[in-house]
Amino acid sequence: MNLLVVAATEFEIKPFIENNKSADVLITGVGIPATVFHLTKQLIQKEYDLVIQAGIAGSFTDQLEMGSVVVIKADTFGDIGIDEHENFKTLFETGFGNENDFPFTDGWLKNNHEYFAHSSLPVANAITVNKITDDKIQIKKMIEKFTPDIESMEGAGFHYVCLQQKIKFLQLRSISNVVGERDKTKWKLKEAIMTLNVELKKLIKNIM
Repeated sequence: MNLLVVAATEFEIKPFIENNKSADVLITGVGIPATVFHLTKQLIQKEYDLVIQAGIAGSFTDQLEMGSVVVIKADTFGDIGIDEHENFKTLFETGFGNENDFPFTDGWLKNNHEYFAHSSLPVANAITVNKITDDKIQIKKMIEKFTPDIESMEGAGFHYVCLQQKIKFLQLRSISNVVGERDKTKWKLKEAIMTLNVELKKLIKNIM
């Protein structure tokens, strides 16, 4: 099997890289534009049977413990749209797009591949944003609009490219913090990275 592991930063999957010198790894850089560009470029250059994105994320819910790892079923762009009169509308709600135009389904970038059967991890929904915020009002609006479990800055871009390229994919996220908490002393980065890499190794072993 030709497998590609993708991460925004080397920091997030450093243990995996150190123990898998021959693995195909793509470090895209942080954010949607970098993810879309570098992943598309890589997939054009080489064919893969499966692409796995691994990274840390913030949680919207206290149901997910710090350091726990989830696999993302559906992701979407959480801040592409129009914000006016204190009300955010997605492009679909404004009529600038159809929520079921490929690769979207009901406004979401869904993963329906059979590789989910290889994972016993909790399944979660995510939103991807261009700007991290600690504004409680904005966070409340995102929760009301999307009812997401987690937040990242790359996930939806990853789903979008893989769906467009018709390649099987999985997105793994480890919870490092609560969304809106900017005090890094309260984050669990070390724990999140450790469990992320443990679960990444386990998943690949099950699949291969």
